[in-house]
Amino acid sequence: MSINEIQDQIINDFSLLDGDMEMSNIYLMELGQKLTDLPEKDKIEDNVVKGCQSKVWLTAELNNDNVVFYADSNTAITKGLVSLLVRVYSNQSPQDILNSELYFIEKIGMSRFIGTQRSNGFGAMIKQMKLYAIALQAKTE
Repeated sequence: MSINEIQDQIINDFSLLDGDMEMSNIYLMELGQKLTDLPEKDKIEDNVVKGCQSKVWLTAELNNDNVVFYADSNTAITKGLVSLLVRVYSNQSPQDILNSELYFIEKIGMSRFIGTQRSNGFGAMIKQMKLYAIALQAKTE
């Protein structure tokens, strides 16, 4: 699936919650629980996303010229947020990641239920994922 197709799917999933903030938070936590566990060996300072209030670890690797992201967090909501980004960006080419516009964030009304601090952290996660895409793109050229 393309990045936009995945975003559309996320928008559709959240639309079923009809803007209910409590249900949206519960759903985010459930998404975080489904995230593939990050090995303990990867939970190191070098993999911590700077700018997040919670601890977020993020790693990436190339698999058949596509980037695969692995992530974890020490809080349930933040783990759910990073799981959305992993869902959107994993198994995409570095170029597609770099060229993408993330519109699902606004469409699902995320700012209403995550607050300014988490919003800043979410931006830091996106920035880190794009930095990984730049670094891994150099390996494919």
